[in-house]
Amino acid sequence: MDISLQIKSLLNEAELYRAQGLFPEAKDKYHAASAMIHKIDKLKNKDSLLKAISGKIQSLEKKTEKVETGPTSPELSEKGQNLIKSLFGENDLQKAVALAKFGQFERAITELEALLKDDVYRVDAGKNIIRCKMAIASVDDAIDQYHQWLSGDLFTGHQLESIRAYLQPIIDRKGIDKSLPVPVGERDEINAADSGGIEFSMPEPEEEILDITSIGITFTSGTFKGKMVEFDVNFQSGGMLSLIISKNDKTLIDELKNGDSLDDIQFYSPIAMFKGTAVVANKTQINSGPKQGDFCLDLKIKST
Repeated sequence: MDISLQIKSLLNEAELYRAQGLFPEAKDKYHAASAMIHKIDKLKNKDSLLKAISGKIQSLEKKTEKVETGPTSPELSEKGQNLIKSLFGENDLQKAVALAKFGQFERAITELEALLKDDVYRVDAGKNIIRCKMAIASVDDAIDQYHQWLSGDLFTGHQLESIRAYLQPIIDRKGIDKSLPVPVGERDEINAADSGGIEFSMPEPEEEILDITSIGITFTSGTFKGKMVEFDVNFQSGGMLSLIISKNDKTLIDELKNGDSLDDIQFYSPIAMFKGTAVVANKTQINSGPKQGDFCLDLKIKST
């Protein structure tokens, strides 16, 4: 690739990472671009380019410092966390997810990790650990977690493939150029199919509800009537979807009331796109933790 195209590619990647809040990755790309520019002796606007990149790097450093030194939201007491579990969860998985929805991610991860020992909950617990990692850290932490599981023997190949199939589209949607390796058992099946081999096995039970990674709600009344607004799905338990909505979108969240029927929803999953309906099951403001001030919106899927 021509060196000018390489530099443009690096700068585009840096801007993409910066827009996603991935400041260290953006800085790395800017530094790489700067190093390449330094090597070009006859570049007419060399000094202005280097100055502009230097300014970008300084801006990122200030943002990083602000994030690292800014005030942290207090965690709930153990008593408060236990109250959340009792009020919003009927089984161990739902109780752990409830903690995460209310910003108590560390406690949620601890309880979800305990559920990995249970074959019934293992895949759902794993997916929700991935969600927690992305909520409190970054996609890279979620990717690292997947690689840890890949190198262990806790998950079967089929179970781990379910987690990979959930996480990979999120990575792609964020513009991150990383491909998760397919689990060994699943890769063997793919190779056998490619070579013309036939293998029969008992089918895995189908999940009642697909993994939903995001939704688009078309409002039929109010301020946003006729508009589709898209949201990421932060947590999922069966047909219950939980969205964490920024306090900056309070005007939008005020349009939705408990019990409201949403009759025009576009659901996005890793393998399909489909329309359906849902009802607003619960709407609460998060009063503690990293998401303090934001809103948790629970939607119950009615039909797809």
